[in-house]
Amino acid sequence: MSHAVVVGVDGSVQSAAAAEWAARQAQRSGCALRMIHAGGAEPALLPEPTDRAQSLPRPVLELRNLLSDLLPGLEISCEHVPGHPVNALAAAGDREGLLVLGSRGLGGLAGLLVGSVALRTAAHAACPVVLVRQGWEGDGGVQSGVVVGVDSARLSGEVLAFAFEQAAVRGAKLRVLESRSLSTGRYVTAAPADPPEIMKALAAEAPARLEDALAPWREKFPEVPVKAEVTAWPAGRALVEASRSASLTVVGRRTSKTRPAVPGLGAVAHAVLHHAHSPVAVVPHD
Repeated sequence: MSHAVVVGVDGSVQSAAAAEWAARQAQRSGCALRMIHAGGAEPALLPEPTDRAQSLPRPVLELRNLLSDLLPGLEISCEHVPGHPVNALAAAGDREGLLVLGSRGLGGLAGLLVGSVALRTAAHAACPVVLVRQGWEGDGGVQSGVVVGVDSARLSGEVLAFAFEQAAVRGAKLRVLESRSLSTGRYVTAAPADPPEIMKALAAEAPARLEDALAPWREKFPEVPVKAEVTAWPAGRALVEASRSASLTVVGRRTSKTRPAVPGLGAVAHAVLHHAHSPVAVVPHD
């Protein structure tokens, strides 16, 4: 669980949507909200008792005040952090445990929702990064639960822990999706075309394997209703479709031990970030 929820703000409508999501996340988690305006040089030191936050852009200060009025009990700080935005945001998120960013929104290139800074930060940060698009509405809940993509052959404890925790703090259901080729056990790019008797046997085996893998997590989070599904759809497509009725979609990002200086999102995470209908959390894991 994070100590504070960090959100990157720059005065844009995209970052305003991210800040509202982050503020509600902080409130439900019992954390503070830390608003970061990243990039450029360090603002000049101001004499006391002047509030250093006053050196921030006016839209950022107005957003802070708006969130304070919206959630009056929430502890909110707002500061400028110098340096390259990707490095500054990733470092701030890593210290606190959770980073929230605005994506491109519904403007820009058709079908693409993620800007370069958000995409690169999600690929570099050592903490979970949530990307929220402009047009996100409401706070979700039981009716719009959390969706997570998994591979039962190599379950990630970091990804599942984050997904279960998010469902728990929302009082929401968790939908666990696994995309498999029922003939090979690998992620698929097309619908299966094996003999019916083989398909029937393998179709029965795959859900059972997933249920067995999730059993310890059900015990750890008994309050979270879980629906586990195995689909023959490609993982990216399955998660994008599931995101239509989700308040949060969770995907993993495998970190590279051999090439740590060359992080990547992976094809599934990349597709979901660009096309999901809900906020998307990218969780790094070994």
